[in-house]
Amino acid sequence: MKNLIKTSIFGLALLVSSVTFGQDKMANNVDNSNIALQGYSPVSYLDLKLAQQGSKNFKSEYQKVVYYFTSEAQKTTFDKNPTRYLPQYGGFCAFGTYAGAKFRVDPNKFIVKDDKYYLYLNNVELDAKQLWLAENNHGKLKSVADKNWSKLSKTHN
Repeated sequence: MKNLIKTSIFGLALLVSSVTFGQDKMANNVDNSNIALQGYSPVSYLDLKLAQQGSKNFKSEYQKVVYYFTSEAQKTTFDKNPTRYLPQYGGFCAFGTYAGAKFRVDPNKFIVKDDKYYLYLNNVELDAKQLWLAENNHGKLKSVADKNWSKLSKTHN
């Protein structure tokens, strides 16, 4: 399994040029309009364990980042405690963070663990969520990713 992880990290390094992106946002994976999570609802991820596209009709701004929700009730829930609903690693790929890099994610690839949600890169060459799960050691991966994030969150992409 360790060889698979090392090979995957090497593969991630090779993908850097094709999946990283240039933006001035350091700690949040947002688009040019400062919309987080590609418009998916953070409340849906955490409370419903579903990836649901939010609506611009139900949106909130927190720390200059815009979040969309599926309903007014979700917006209210978020507004009461926004930090609870923020994605881990600013919405960047958890496995990429573990590997020391920021990668865009597929908003449908996520896990919920210990009342937090983690998003993952998925493309034709790599399913980062499956690599994370295959390691079968969330605590270890999270510990390394947390350490890496303390540096990555301060760097430009």
